[in-house]
Amino acid sequence: MSGVPTPSDDRVVGRPLPHESAALHVTGTALYTDDLVARMPGALHAHPVQAPHAHALVRHLDVTPALAVPGVVRVLTGGDVPGVGDAGVKGDEPLFPAEVMFHGQAVCWVLGETLEAARLGALAVEVAYEPLPAVVTVREAIEAQSYQGGMPRLERGDVESAFAGAAHVYSGVTESAGQEHFYLETHCALAHVDENGQVVVQSSTQHPSETQEIVAHVLGVPSHAVTVQCLRMGGGFGGKEMQPHGLAAVAALGATLTGRPVRLRLSRAQDMSMTGKRHAFHTRWRVAFDGDGHLLALDATLTSDGGWSLDLSEPVMTRALCHVDNAYWIPAVRVNGRVARTHKTSQTAFRGFGGPQGMLVIEDVLGRCAPRLGLDPAELRRRNFYREGQSTPYGQVVRHPDRAVTCWEQVLETGEVARRLEEVAQFNATHEHTKRAIATTPVKFGIAFNFTAFNQGGALVHVYKDGSVLVNHGGTEMGQGLHTKMLQVAATALGVPLDVVRLAPTRTDKVPNTSATAASSGADLNGGAVLNACTQILDRLRPVAAGLLGCAAGDVVVHDGRVRADGGADDGAEDASLTWAELVSAAYVQRVQLFAAGFHRTEGLHWDSSTMQGSPFKYFSYGAAAAEVEVDGFTGAHRVLRVDIVHDVGDSLSPLVDIGQVEGAFVQGAGWLTLEDLRWDETDGPQRGRLTTGSASTYKLPSLSELPDDFRVALLQRAHEDGAVYGSKAVGEPPLMLAFSVREALRQAAAAFGPEGVAVDLACPATPEAVYWAVEQARGGSVPPGLEAVVEGAPGVVPDQPGPAAPPIEPASEELVPRPGPGA
Repeated sequence: MSGVPTPSDDRVVGRPLPHESAALHVTGTALYTDDLVARMPGALHAHPVQAPHAHALVRHLDVTPALAVPGVVRVLTGGDVPGVGDAGVKGDEPLFPAEVMFHGQAVCWVLGETLEAARLGALAVEVAYEPLPAVVTVREAIEAQSYQGGMPRLERGDVESAFAGAAHVYSGVTESAGQEHFYLETHCALAHVDENGQVVVQSSTQHPSETQEIVAHVLGVPSHAVTVQCLRMGGGFGGKEMQPHGLAAVAALGATLTGRPVRLRLSRAQDMSMTGKRHAFHTRWRVAFDGDGHLLALDATLTSDGGWSLDLSEPVMTRALCHVDNAYWIPAVRVNGRVARTHKTSQTAFRGFGGPQGMLVIEDVLGRCAPRLGLDPAELRRRNFYREGQSTPYGQVVRHPDRAVTCWEQVLETGEVARRLEEVAQFNATHEHTKRAIATTPVKFGIAFNFTAFNQGGALVHVYKDGSVLVNHGGTEMGQGLHTKMLQVAATALGVPLDVVRLAPTRTDKVPNTSATAASSGADLNGGAVLNACTQILDRLRPVAAGLLGCAAGDVVVHDGRVRADGGADDGAEDASLTWAELVSAAYVQRVQLFAAGFHRTEGLHWDSSTMQGSPFKYFSYGAAAAEVEVDGFTGAHRVLRVDIVHDVGDSLSPLVDIGQVEGAFVQGAGWLTLEDLRWDETDGPQRGRLTTGSASTYKLPSLSELPDDFRVALLQRAHEDGAVYGSKAVGEPPLMLAFSVREALRQAAAAFGPEGVAVDLACPATPEAVYWAVEQARGGSVPPGLEAVVEGAPGVVPDQPGPAAPPIEPASEELVPRPGPGA
């Protein structure tokens, strides 16, 4: 099996096992939140009344006509809230707004006996709006100085001196678009009040504890009066970290007011129009190099599109600033961050959490500057890699930078890149209208929450008298294989076969105060907690086993369900060993505790958000990818011919799961960078601010046709990570940024249509249209009106007037000026 390592021993950890629910997924028998409605007769259905304006005041709201619709039971409005009518952790997201802040925002919710009754009731609600001016784009927000939250600055070294002494200085603008999560299961919550008066909410949420807290404060009750369960999610990707809370609160409010279960599930159109996306970013930068192409300084201002409220925009910006260096040593750095406030959905977490937007800046800089420096882009990148002993701009020493080099060199070797580059050159020389290119890019991604307090996890492990094991942990399963890994960790820690262990759904009344399953930390935090609980139990069982085997407790070994003295007979003799079930039964008789609450906190972390300095990450994950693409010069249409990846996951807990995560993350990253083009109506008409790409028919998603024809993924070997669960590393987010190789290959393929050494600029996403204009630029043709403002930041750019924490970037001596457009 290509790329899957062979376990070093016969532990359950490290085995290439299928996802624990794989059979349920493919047979359609896996249950999700909405499937549970059938088990709750009499459930009401919730439907939103959505505003047709991006920004407006609600002048009049009359729900009486809706109550006359057959099947409508109640309409929920702000007056029904017994607690705090806000669903945001920052207190800036009113649940029933008097001021509409984005097109499609819900102003009230209708409860009906059927979904159709609720829909018709929503149409009958009478609302009078007073439209107000709306800020829709990041550029408009910059012009209007429309910002929210803090303006962090990350700074190291003497930036101005570095620029003054540099051999080459360039400046430009890099923009990246947002991205729709498009999880298969849309947002869903099902709430009821049980026989004990407990509010129980089934929610498709990545953060059950925070959902519990928001529901409790909306209802005006303590957290212990609310239980939130997440059975499993049909995808999350960060979109269900913060956004489910208000929806769960609406369902819970309806259930408490009516005494009946309430089901709230967004349709695809509602989900796309009402929930947040990946943050779009606008970055103005200048960069300095010495005569050999070494980076000397980077000065940049990153502006994200936060939408109407803060949500997670501040920590997303923090991570973007902390990843603007990617895998490269930059001696002098000054990067400023700010969050634009626009009249759009509140943009939120998305796989990578700002890391991709920050890393795109330096990758775009290197891709654009390499031809101007007369260097091969791969050589320019390799020349600037971190070396041992160097630290990030925020002060954290980069451990094991040699692994980035190892991944890079292995990709070049196993991918036969040198030979294939010669083939690409021959192909391009003989094909006038089709060109190919191969690009290689690295990844260095920090693992942990920047907010230190979030780096903790809990678990509850029960061993029953028959020897069976039940594991509860605080992480949520969204298809990523976390539960599979936790089963393997528990089985390995206890020394029992995998089929002895079972996982329970994630519930706040079993493991409290959990962190979100996010930041790629799910296996680290919850795996550490499961391991801790199992270790406690095993430590209690060893003296019991020692008494039965006649050996020291320290000599007891439990493996594959057999309990032996270390070095004892291995022939299955009755007097030499016990079964796991026999040991557990004996321990129960001796009144030994057979359950444990496990806890894990990531050690060695510290972070000062006021100075943007510290060591916020436990370790860095590394990887490298080489992508080969082919571009049609007539249309800009392109396809990915081959991708080679080597990724560092430490000692993999579950290699098949990790390979799948690498593949999925890469494809999702390629979608963001080349296909997925979110568009809002920017006209001044009544539809201003409306999402125009609100369905799968208008929003292009990666499919089988976008997969590489030849896709090769390998996990880095001999990459044990000290201090992590069984030497493993996180895998969820880092591989997404390997997709930069596709975008850079497209840039190089477009340049191949022009003379040797020509430099081209490429919009993001690099759709066929964007690639076509890059090809035209390489040929010496024109750039379409407005594109120069997107790809460059010279003519047509809205003046950048940052606040006190973000001074404007001075003009560079070798500005990357685009070719003039038609009629220039």
